[in-house]
Amino acid sequence: MNSPLLELPGAVAAPEEASLDSSLDVGVPWHFGDPFAEQRSAARSAVLVDRSHRQVLAVPGEERLSWLHLVLSQHLTELPEGQGTEALVLDSQGHIDCHLMLAHHEGAVYLDTDAGAQATSALPTIGVDGKQTLPEYLEAMRFWSKVEPRDATDEFALLSAIGPDAAELLRKAGVDAVPSAPWEVVGLPGGGFARHVPFRGLFTVDLVVPRKSLVDWWMRLTDTGFRPAGTLAYEALRVEALRPRVGLDTDERAIPHEMGWIHTAAHVAKGCYRGQETVAKVHNVGKPPRRMVLLHLDGSVEVRPETGDPVLHGERKVGRIGSVVLHHELGPVALALLKRTAPVDVELVAGDAEQERAVAAAVDPDSVPPDSGEPPGRLAARGLRGH
Repeated sequence: MNSPLLELPGAVAAPEEASLDSSLDVGVPWHFGDPFAEQRSAARSAVLVDRSHRQVLAVPGEERLSWLHLVLSQHLTELPEGQGTEALVLDSQGHIDCHLMLAHHEGAVYLDTDAGAQATSALPTIGVDGKQTLPEYLEAMRFWSKVEPRDATDEFALLSAIGPDAAELLRKAGVDAVPSAPWEVVGLPGGGFARHVPFRGLFTVDLVVPRKSLVDWWMRLTDTGFRPAGTLAYEALRVEALRPRVGLDTDERAIPHEMGWIHTAAHVAKGCYRGQETVAKVHNVGKPPRRMVLLHLDGSVEVRPETGDPVLHGERKVGRIGSVVLHHELGPVALALLKRTAPVDVELVAGDAEQERAVAAAVDPDSVPPDSGEPPGRLAARGLRGH
């Protein structure tokens, strides 16, 4: 469904020939005339982004926490009311199916994710190409649990308030209790909730509001001083913050360790869940084969690589391009999955040369994940052998 905010003056939708990066964000404003200015406003004041195309699911029921604990990658049995987190759905091999943002509010756990998110079928005969929609997957995993999962996308819509002035402007708009602690969740006047999202230096609050009130909330917040911003600006800020997105920065082989989602979205020590064996094994006795980094791309040429293009060191393929954006300060940058053995202090080539979109690239050294040292399982085994 298209957002009614696309009808507002200045709202520009993504073009039909848009790349994969923007095709995931159809139905909401792509920008409001000046994407770079929107990015700068997010860094210096406050912007409001329409993300109402995200799918929202609700899981009420007395066993909601224990059931989600078994279904998702995150430790959830003790998630208190008024708190959120993030989690993953993995396949049986530990590969990432979808990424979820959670909020525990008024007797239900709300999950939001990219529109059309899918999960590997719990039963091989269910779904297209072995996939199910997320609601289908949750229903298939319900069995006799006392939960009532439902698709609540028609009920709720999501807006993101971003920037150093966002908290003050939210209070000015009537949000008396603005969440400020990581993942804090508070109720909103008129229904819905606000959730604080750690966003690497940018104050960010997601507002999950009744869909029927979406336009009213937008007008109220922009009237207080929020600058309207589109998904082009949001995606640039997401890439700068090293926040991966399923379908862009992941491929069919991606595991949580490669994306920086261990401990934040995937728990390594809780009880069994689908894909847990891979998560625990890589954490305890191995290292992920790849790691996500930020690439600075040559901005002196007009072409840019696209999602899925290779990253080369000489003639050797060492990685895969994910999200590609134009940042207001960094210029053209991209997230990429590189082999762990790939050098990070040399010039690389990003893009498909046959399609004439290969450019020079350099790894941002601050984006390289630190070496975590010897895996704890190997360290323990070596200690035992030494006694």
